[in-house]
Amino acid sequence: MFLDEKSIEVRSGKGGDGICSFHREKFVPLGGPDGGDGGRGGHVILRVNEQYSTLLDMGNARLYKAGNGEAGGAKRCTGASADDLYVDVPRGTIVKDEQGRILADLTEIGQKWIAAKGGRGGKGNRHYATATMQVPKYAQPGKPSKELEVILELKVIADVGLIGYPS
Repeated sequence: MFLDEKSIEVRSGKGGDGICSFHREKFVPLGGPDGGDGGRGGHVILRVNEQYSTLLDMGNARLYKAGNGEAGGAKRCTGASADDLYVDVPRGTIVKDEQGRILADLTEIGQKWIAAKGGRGGKGNRHYATATMQVPKYAQPGKPSKELEVILELKVIADVGLIGYPS
């Protein structure tokens, strides 16, 4: 079997939320804000795999979703960033959007293209402390994920050519 066109949906990860936290110690009653930042959401990256010869090698999955970033923690702890999701495609794949515009042409071995960028993590409340507002009670939420539907089309390269009149 041979498959030369496939429609998939890619979804990046959401950024982790910043946290609102305050420093507490036994002999430090007014410690101030110490909320940590959220982690970055994972990217969805298409990369060329030389072992694939058709889009059928990718499998039957229609949705490719990266992980979300973790929320920040107390004591200025930054949340963990999510791992990127790599989707292997065969050499000669053209990536198009729903309107038919070409977004990427993946022709070289090892070539990568970020299909959906992960959301940035939010800032903790320690970033919002100023001289006039020393106790901020809010933190920034993480950026939302990106969602995109793309059409993968494989350029077919002929192995044999016939010359002459048809019989």
